[in-house]
Amino acid sequence: MTSPVVVLIGPPGAGKSTVGALLAERLGVGYRDTDADVVATAGRPIAEIFIDQGEAHFRGLEREAVRTALDEHPGVLALGGGAILDEGTRTLLTGLPVIFLDVELADAVKRVGLDAPRPLLAVNPRKQWRELMERRRPLYTEVARAVIPTAERTPAQVAEAILDALELRPAAGGTPQAAHREENA
Repeated sequence: MTSPVVVLIGPPGAGKSTVGALLAERLGVGYRDTDADVVATAGRPIAEIFIDQGEAHFRGLEREAVRTALDEHPGVLALGGGAILDEGTRTLLTGLPVIFLDVELADAVKRVGLDAPRPLLAVNPRKQWRELMERRRPLYTEVARAVIPTAERTPAQVAEAILDALELRPAAGGTPQAAHREENA
């Protein structure tokens, strides 16, 4: 059993996929996205799962995808935006290097648009996004070791802020390690 070196959480449009891939590259580790795992397992897009089988079915698939990825993946892991709704998932995240990518609505709109196939944002997306964040923000902050605001930052700047927050630097050969500070006594 291994644990991820970084776990990214946040709402749709936070940049988890873009920043996660960049971070994995900088650290010389693999990148994994639990939404992609759900799609691969179900053999269909998330929007179709929501429409045909409902949110409860999707959340069950998501819960299993997160549990499996947390057990198997030693690199950078991005969780779907709603994964933290599950209390068991939040428990599994305890003590892990979890980063909440905090994004403002205007930035989320610029990044993904709110007309993308996101089932929870289908009707009145701006209002739905705000309500979604009101419910989820306390859960994101509950499990996060650090909150990284993404406003007016490039993905590279966000990745650098994560490395700083977790005191991670690539070691020789690209293997991530915690930065060690030597103190003279």
